[in-house]
Amino acid sequence: MAQVKWGIIGLGNIALKFSEGFQYTKNAKLFAISSRNKNKLQAFKNKFQIDDNYCFTNYDSLLECKDLDIIYIALPHSLHHEWVIKSIEKGKNILVEKPATVNFSQMENIKNNLKDKNIFFSEAFMYRYHPQIEKVIDLLKNKVIGNLVSMESFFGFDALGRKKIFGIKLKKKLNKNNRLYNKELGGGAILDLGCYPVSMSILIASLIPKFDFNKIKVLNKKKDIGLTGVDMNSFAELDFGNSFKSTIGTSFTQDLGKKTKIIGSKGKLILEDTWHGNPSLINISGENKEKIEVDGGMGPATLKAIQNLELERVRAYRVLRFANLVIKKPEQERFWFGWYRRSMEV
Repeated sequence: MAQVKWGIIGLGNIALKFSEGFQYTKNAKLFAISSRNKNKLQAFKNKFQIDDNYCFTNYDSLLECKDLDIIYIALPHSLHHEWVIKSIEKGKNILVEKPATVNFSQMENIKNNLKDKNIFFSEAFMYRYHPQIEKVIDLLKNKVIGNLVSMESFFGFDALGRKKIFGIKLKKKLNKNNRLYNKELGGGAILDLGCYPVSMSILIASLIPKFDFNKIKVLNKKKDIGLTGVDMNSFAELDFGNSFKSTIGTSFTQDLGKKTKIIGSKGKLILEDTWHGNPSLINISGENKEKIEVDGGMGPATLKAIQNLELERVRAYRVLRFANLVIKKPEQERFWFGWYRRSMEV
């Protein structure tokens, strides 16, 4: 079996978690790595046994590797656009961490640069490749809750909270150098967590006939700006111009949970954990009442078995999905939800 050779730019925590999955796949291999931090580079090299010739302190040098099939860009948000464009110029397939860009104009530029090129490009929203989302899409297409009317989707937690000591919950100091709270690095709740509810809203809205991405309007915006100039809490309503609306919320200071509620003309569907599928539980109420536990897609087909799997094996499943996509060299899609559909056809 041919192996897809991966190169990674940026060796932070998310890249480490991603890389741990390679040991469980046969058709994908971590081949080259790049970091400006020599200590991180050495640690990665040792942990994953990367050849010295494919360990770079210069990102451009990694892009010059002709043997690489795909680049995983795991840099701070503010650097995504620059290195996506450079990867396109080198003809590399691309998986970029979410959010792919920090604004709309950057995404438009990427879209224009991808035009007429046979390059795979995807934003790393892992939740879209989870079998529970495949099940949700199938249920909605089969009108289990009737015609889609509206939805609510949230992702937030108290990032500054500490454990209680004698009944008092202490707060961490706001570190302006932390990428989450640094405006220059693309920090803020919207870009780090809020992109998930936005992505989910677009995915669901796209199921309605005559969906037009250009007609989306943002209404009732509310956000709280923190001491470092980034948003700490944000809420809004998305109007898709096809009678469908979505209320979204994200936070670094409140535990908003990970729930999504989709309302239809004949009932509602609730996902308890939209983003990680733990538990992979779908509750349906209304004319059709049902509670569905979804197989995580690996090993024995039971929810219990999935929950008992090592976390690294679950990550490996995500790597396998992307590897298969690259092998197939799919024709470009212009909307995020297109990649979800293709992944489920693998």
